[in-house]
Amino acid sequence: MTTLTFLGHAALLVEGEDSQVIVDPFLTDSPVASMAAEDVRCTHVALTHGHEDHVGDTIAIAKANDATLVAAYEICNWAAEEGHANISPGNPGGRVELNGNDWIALTRAYHSSSYHGRYMGQPCGLVLHVGGHTIYHAGDTDLFSDMRLIGELYKPEVALLPVGDRFTMGPELASIAANLVGAPKVVPIHHGTWPPIEVDLNRFQPEQAQVCNLQPGDQLTL
Repeated sequence: MTTLTFLGHAALLVEGEDSQVIVDPFLTDSPVASMAAEDVRCTHVALTHGHEDHVGDTIAIAKANDATLVAAYEICNWAAEEGHANISPGNPGGRVELNGNDWIALTRAYHSSSYHGRYMGQPCGLVLHVGGHTIYHAGDTDLFSDMRLIGELYKPEVALLPVGDRFTMGPELASIAANLVGAPKVVPIHHGTWPPIEVDLNRFQPEQAQVCNLQPGDQLTL
């Protein structure tokens, strides 16, 4: 059994028998987070890109759990400078092995990536294969046609797609993205955290996928 817990904004905890992965752990400074950083138990931390609302509590959580950081090469270099040497860098097109048969594949995302003015490498999406189940976290991104290829290659059961507009896709473009990926379930993320990314989720209408409008703390069991 694999559980997916939405922690607010773009943060996600994926728990399987061998690996427990927290993605984009923006918790302490998040106005919507459902979990405190000190309560996180994980084997891995995975980042889509280097913006503050995704890096969040990465170093504190990684150190507290002696967790492996999976992220772009430049982000991992930064983490090592911050005193966390347990890193596993990658880049789009690559796959990083976790525990057992679990893995994370890094995909393209169309966005930017910096932290306090420092370049943090290419932004990424993440395909997480944990406990025999596959989840696509698109990260912060625009719509792009190769999302169809991501769906064909990895066949995710759940896709998490940003819908908040302004900095990422809005609901209409995210609806097209959901159609391209083809996952049977989609979770809208990166919306409503602050006024600039408040949107009407009624505008998010994929053609076939079930929309799971998770609130912070809600879980899906796969």
